Amino acid sequence: MIWLTWRQFRGSAAMMAAVLAILTAALALTGPGLASRYSTGIADCTPDNTCDQFFDRFFDEYQTPFMAVILVVLLLPALVGLFWGAPLITRELEAGTHLLVWNQSITRGRWLAVKLGLTGLTAVAAACLCGLAVTWWSDPLDKSAASDWALMTPLVFSARGIAPIGYAAFAFVLGVTVGMLVRRTLPAMALTLAVFAAIQLAMPLLVRPHLIPPVTSTFELGRVNVDHFGISRGTNGGGPAHLALASAVPGHAGAWVLSSNLVDPSGRTIAGSGEEADLQVSTTSGPCAPSAAAGGGDACMAEINRLGYRQQATYQPLERFWPFQWIETGIYTLLTLGFTWLSFWWIRRRLA
Repeated sequence: MIWLTWRQFRGSAAMMAAVLAILTAALALTGPGLASRYSTGIADCTPDNTCDQFFDRFFDEYQTPFMAVILVVLLLPALVGLFWGAPLITRELEAGTHLLVWNQSITRGRWLAVKLGLTGLTAVAAACLCGLAVTWWSDPLDKSAASDWALMTPLVFSARGIAPIGYAAFAFVLGVTVGMLVRRTLPAMALTLAVFAAIQLAMPLLVRPHLIPPVTSTFELGRVNVDHFGISRGTNGGGPAHLALASAVPGHAGAWVLSSNLVDPSGRTIAGSGEEADLQVSTTSGPCAPSAAAGGGDACMAEINRLGYRQQATYQPLERFWPFQWIETGIYTLLTLGFTWLSFWWIRRRLA
């Protein structure tokens, strides 16, 4: 039975092995140079704006391969479910070859267990190698990425650590179960992709933010959490001062910001992240006058903080990356076990 399953599966396994070999070779050849350049850049910069400038240049130079490896890791589980899971049992049911096997003293449970075990373990091993290799290679870029591409943001988080292992195992068993229920290969593939995509979207939007209660804090305004600040030119000197917040919080680089609001001195929300708001601050005289603000605006920002304007943010700090990875992988493991049980129950009780 193992030999027969391997004969049916070896072509797909060889293709996957070739793709992973090319990917890991490329990452292994370029990874040390990437890490060395990052270390050199950090050693040469100073804690002020020169480090920010280095981060921007470094990330922009490697942004295309950074996005490419993320795409590879995100697509791998979906492809496993689509091309390995959904057709695994369905093609046997369509061709009727399962009846031949069952009449050769092979029980239904053993037949399914061998197919799930051999193919599923290969899928998990492929996702493990791909995810951990990309995590190792991307580490310097994750440290230098802007807030939109920080390690805890949904897209990047899903392509790092051990989470892709859980995704691949779940996608594979989901495809197998859907194929057994639908009994037609193409509809099973389409339904598997739709269900998997829906769950992958629901997890970061509805579930992941609440796996651990988020932190809500209030911060003074500064270069880290202010995306844009300016003073409009008025008829009698300075016009309204306007400010827009960034999706970042001071002192917590790489945090996943769930919400970021600008609040006035009374605590009322006047703008969200990225929204520009006018501030009730004098721009005709004082620190926010055009002549005083021309020196860089630090004095004006200090005046805005003195008046009581603050950022109120709800976020998940970077320190929770691995707890989130383990919790989310555990959730997908439970889903995988549930669908595995359903597939064994269905083949013994319902499938003829």
